[in-house]
Amino acid sequence: MYNLNGTIAADFQVSLQNNRAFLYGDAVFETIKVVDNNILFLEDHYFRLMASMRILRMEIPDQFTMEFFENQILELKNAIAPAPSYRIRITVYRDSDGFYYPNSKEVSFLMHVLPLQNKLFQLNNTPLEIELFKDFSINAQLLSTLKSTNRMVQITGSIFAKENGYDNCVVLNTDKNVAEALDSNIFMVVGNHIVTPPLADGCLNGILRKQLIAMLSKTEGYTFEEKSISPFDLQKADELFLTNAIKGIQSVTKYRKKSFDNKVAQALLNKLNLQLI
Repeated sequence: MYNLNGTIAADFQVSLQNNRAFLYGDAVFETIKVVDNNILFLEDHYFRLMASMRILRMEIPDQFTMEFFENQILELKNAIAPAPSYRIRITVYRDSDGFYYPNSKEVSFLMHVLPLQNKLFQLNNTPLEIELFKDFSINAQLLSTLKSTNRMVQITGSIFAKENGYDNCVVLNTDKNVAEALDSNIFMVVGNHIVTPPLADGCLNGILRKQLIAMLSKTEGYTFEEKSISPFDLQKADELFLTNAIKGIQSVTKYRKKSFDNKVAQALLNKLNLQLI
């Protein structure tokens, strides 16, 4: 089921010949989890979307308030059969003709809903092996921190992972430091010290990354730091875990010849779920 500019239907006939999202990747998106009528981290998703639009010089309509998006999300969710939770993707694209230069800064939005099986986040109970993806890298710049529809590094990396039997891959930036995983931010645990790459290294400005950083600042027993991580540092870690707004926290079980524990990831996930309850 879809919501195109406020109209909900099972399908739409959308022209691609002048669609800038299709032709140029001129779009940004948010992927949001909804439990019952609770839109998780709605404020963070909304402000990240608005900031991304401003950075890309998109025209932000007056109606694009947080309350507007909340209503549109819940109406779309209610249009499908009840489920434990839902995955909502919001894509905002510049609705204009033109070539690289758009003839207008006006935008349209498209929402898509899918049912999910679990209300709370769950730690993976199956192996999650990762490897470095070396074919392409991420530029350590502001654009890399946005969720734009230009995801060729992540797409080719996902194909590489599938072809080689890995569950995910680590993406490096142009300085050869760890930026993120293909679909997640990455955290490294050494003893009681937790580290994640800074936004200056080009990692996605993840919603769950932000939530976890805020939670760690109030959690006794751990120290936290944002700093650059080299690929060699990953093999020295006691734990590695990945975060995104749909899966929550996923524990890496193996990177090359190193296997990892998941005690810290499980403890943090329990604490995160308690906050949601």
